[in-house]
Amino acid sequence: MKRALPLRRRLTVVLAVGAASLLTSLSLTATSASAQTPTSAPSGCASAGASKVGRIGGIDHAVSAATGCAVGHSSAVHIDSDPAVGKPPLIYHGGPVMSTHSTGPLTITPIFWTPPGHAMDPAYGGIINRYLKDVSEASGSRNNVFATLNEYFGSNGKSRYDVDVRRAVVDTNALPADGCQVASTDTQGIYADNSGYDACIDDAQVIAETESVVTARHLPRDYGHIYVMFLPKHVESCFSPGSTTDGNVNACTINYQPTAAFCAYHSQDSNGMVYANMPFPVYHSGTHYTCGSEARGHKVIETPNGNPDADTEISPTSHEIMEAATDPDVNTGWYDASGYENGDECAYTYGPTQGTPGSLYNQVINERHYLTQEEFSNIDFAKTGAGCIQGTSTKRS
Repeated sequence: MKRALPLRRRLTVVLAVGAASLLTSLSLTATSASAQTPTSAPSGCASAGASKVGRIGGIDHAVSAATGCAVGHSSAVHIDSDPAVGKPPLIYHGGPVMSTHSTGPLTITPIFWTPPGHAMDPAYGGIINRYLKDVSEASGSRNNVFATLNEYFGSNGKSRYDVDVRRAVVDTNALPADGCQVASTDTQGIYADNSGYDACIDDAQVIAETESVVTARHLPRDYGHIYVMFLPKHVESCFSPGSTTDGNVNACTINYQPTAAFCAYHSQDSNGMVYANMPFPVYHSGTHYTCGSEARGHKVIETPNGNPDADTEISPTSHEIMEAATDPDVNTGWYDASGYENGDECAYTYGPTQGTPGSLYNQVINERHYLTQEEFSNIDFAKTGAGCIQGTSTKRS
């Protein structure tokens, strides 16, 4: 059964640098553990906050090349990891996890929704799908963020890095009638090309479309499977139907309203289907908020695969899948005292990178390069007081 807002977590971690009004509108509270306290932000910057409405690849205020506003870390942090932004450690709440011996592999089915009038560049889906396949083929490796799954457990067994990716579904069904209303101010200036939203769907509509795909293909609904719905460009997404302007009752993708709250989220519906909602990524936006890497010190969108849309979307995709694996029912899995899941703890924390500026990467998976946020490790946190790592065998020089 769904809960009304405000939620403990479900949507994305909402981080902001220099936007206290947005934080206040979403009832955020700044949090940090004494073992990993960040250094003070530069003047005019706000610290990261924890949203009560959920989290995932949360929005962040874009870093201006002119101001260089970004949050730093204490020099006391262990060199092999970065500090979390919640109240770690993660605490087990008694429920199931995914990818155990009893559930089988964590089986991911990507769904790319391309309704009439909302074409999707095949390269966008192709790069994301290749990333997921690389994660699958690297199962058992200790060199990427998915290796942190090995340290968690649930009522149904111990989790493990064992990923299977099914053939991507291209969903050509038409969009339903708007479940939420696009504000006139949000019809332009949302994306880097200055375009905006022309449609809006709510969580119930995302569930209905995902369920239609699952039902049509006779796919299972259990803790061994997650269905990742990628929405097309120009489609706003809000958790609740109705107004996209009232931040007290709704949370939406990046817009000019107080409802601007998330880049993606994961959850489980009443039929037991674990799913993720992945709206088209927003960056270089007129709103000055971003789902991309022009935050936390990266003043550009890093594109190790030459496609800024796909390269941006890969990080929240990793974030949501990792969270679903360790907290699939968003209630009884692993999260900390402030409600932060493993992905939330390390949102927009990339750690050291390699490569050329503009195409930097921090993950080498199946010999290909990707930039994703780090993921949280209770083991590392116990040892170092930090917790955010790029892989369980990653060592920094």
